[in-house]
Amino acid sequence: MVFTWLPDWKHNQAMDVNLDTGKLIVFLGGLFLMLLIETFAPARGWQTGRLKRLLFHGSIALVNTVLIRLLVYVPLLLWIVRVEQEGWGLSRWLGLTGYTELLVSVIVLDLFDYFWHRANHRVPLLWRFHKTHHTDPGMDVTTALRFHPGELVISALVKALWIVLWGPTVIAWFVFECLVSFSAQFHHANIDFSDSIETDLSKIIVTPRYHASHHAVDRSYGDANFSTILSCWDRLFGSYNRPASAAATAWTEGSLGLPEAPLKPFSFQSWLFDPVNKSNLSLSRAGSRSGKGKIKY
Repeated sequence: MVFTWLPDWKHNQAMDVNLDTGKLIVFLGGLFLMLLIETFAPARGWQTGRLKRLLFHGSIALVNTVLIRLLVYVPLLLWIVRVEQEGWGLSRWLGLTGYTELLVSVIVLDLFDYFWHRANHRVPLLWRFHKTHHTDPGMDVTTALRFHPGELVISALVKALWIVLWGPTVIAWFVFECLVSFSAQFHHANIDFSDSIETDLSKIIVTPRYHASHHAVDRSYGDANFSTILSCWDRLFGSYNRPASAAATAWTEGSLGLPEAPLKPFSFQSWLFDPVNKSNLSLSRAGSRSGKGKIKY
């Protein structure tokens, strides 16, 4: 990891390699760890073969990685460096440095991510892309790979705005991105904790049981619980809504996904072209929190 920045392309190239290596280690380490735990202690039965899920979602991740690398990765990286060098952003104006800046930046960026995730469920255009993630009829660590490239490109543009508004250091951004990656793998994993551990842990971070309710077919739960790392944001901003028992949304067959899921949830054609499907032209929030009525997606 490189901590100082020089206007030298060779230095920037070295920084690029170091960041890539660090993120790759976190990504692969988290993926293999969750796959291992799921193998020996799954919370739910497997409705679809694990190999099929891994190959499909792994292929999606490969396509997304190539596209994002070609389209936005380098420009976003250079933008982060530029913002830090120029001293732009609220964190710089507040004079935050060192570990204080690192901690506060991760918390603030996680808050931004909460609002961005919520917007993906509220803005029709954004939902058309994000819906792909929720069409998985099951949920395990590979679901964390299930995103449409359009959502990732739009997200990168929005993150560029976060960066200039807050002004995190490069290392703070790197830590945040790694935490988001590992948190997504963790809370999508097909694992669970005892009720006593779950009660305490979910007050601090998003747990697999906490996030499973967000993927529930019952949209009174699925259209809530938008936090990514810290779970406090849902309580603070009125989007917390969890069932009394995990079995109500995640332990029965057909309880995960969307009410109107695609006929072929593991079709590459469906994954790629679903955002232009006419059924995604509108998003109704009627009954989203009360459970009265049905949300149409």
